[in-house]
Amino acid sequence: MSEFELVFWYWWVFALVFLVLEILVTGFFFLWMAAAAVVTGCMVGLIPSISVEIQTALFSVLSITAIMAWKFFAKKNIVTSDHPLLNKRGAQYIGRVFNLYEAIENGEGKIKVDDSIWKVHGKDCDINTKVKVTAVRGTVFDIVHVNNADN
Repeated sequence: MSEFELVFWYWWVFALVFLVLEILVTGFFFLWMAAAAVVTGCMVGLIPSISVEIQTALFSVLSITAIMAWKFFAKKNIVTSDHPLLNKRGAQYIGRVFNLYEAIENGEGKIKVDDSIWKVHGKDCDINTKVKVTAVRGTVFDIVHVNNADN
């Protein structure tokens, strides 16, 4: 029975598999394993006599080192957005004043915001009353009645 041998391009195939996994799963985890597989493949290409055990150990050490370096770098360099509410549509409306689209009865009503109708919770009041959005819970706004002097 012959001994199993890993050729350099096997590592590059592993790198490709890790890149596909990175596309399917978020988090920059498999990207660093792919980089480690590429480096391991290059090392095996340069020194073909490296045993399978050493190749696996090299890949493991490179993977762990790359992942830990990324985690350290990511903690030090937190990405901040100039549009933090871009994907939080409801949160964009906190503090804005709207007219009721449907009267609030038993604590529930509706407001029209741009081209959408949003459910609201608050004290009972008549249609066309001005209300201010104070919080968002899922797709429901918490509102308070606004006096004309508060505008």
